[in-house]
Amino acid sequence: MTRALSTPPVIASGLLADSPQPVLRVTGGLLLRPWEDTDAPPFLSAYQDGEIRLWHTRRPSTEVQVREWFETYRQDWKREKGGHWAITRDGAEVLGRIALRGLDFDDGIADVAYWVLPAARGAGVASRALSALTTWALEEIGFHRLELDHSTRNPASCRVAIKSGYLLEGTKRSAALHDDGRHDMHLHARIRDY
Repeated sequence: MTRALSTPPVIASGLLADSPQPVLRVTGGLLLRPWEDTDAPPFLSAYQDGEIRLWHTRRPSTEVQVREWFETYRQDWKREKGGHWAITRDGAEVLGRIALRGLDFDDGIADVAYWVLPAARGAGVASRALSALTTWALEEIGFHRLELDHSTRNPASCRVAIKSGYLLEGTKRSAALHDDGRHDMHLHARIRDY
């Protein structure tokens, strides 16, 4: 009896790990680049912001801890578990964070997460960064589906997702624990060739 072979992975293992994490250009003079240890102060200060604290319950408390996170980010890339970028103005001033996480090469699926500092809000920074990362992940790397979720109480994140072409697919009830209790989460997705 001949057994059917499994479907091949959508993305070949080693595609990311065999190359350095890229720097991605974004319209309007923005640049997505890997985190550097010198970015620890603005990264830490971001988690002092009330809006970021509302939606991100895992928070660093010292610059030493931030640098440990950055090392984990570098290891995530080497192990093909994720990619983490600083959203910057021309590679220098940190404006925010964007990440591709939960990489599933077999099915070609990954999750996206982001935040921006208060000074960068309302200027399209998050949506431009998300659009650039999405184009790279879908068109250059070959992911088929990118997902993002956010609290239903976070309309700003919903606007960023929709503006970047992530369709709202539904609500995951009581799916995330925040400081003030459980939140329902909107699920958005962007599919290649749609």
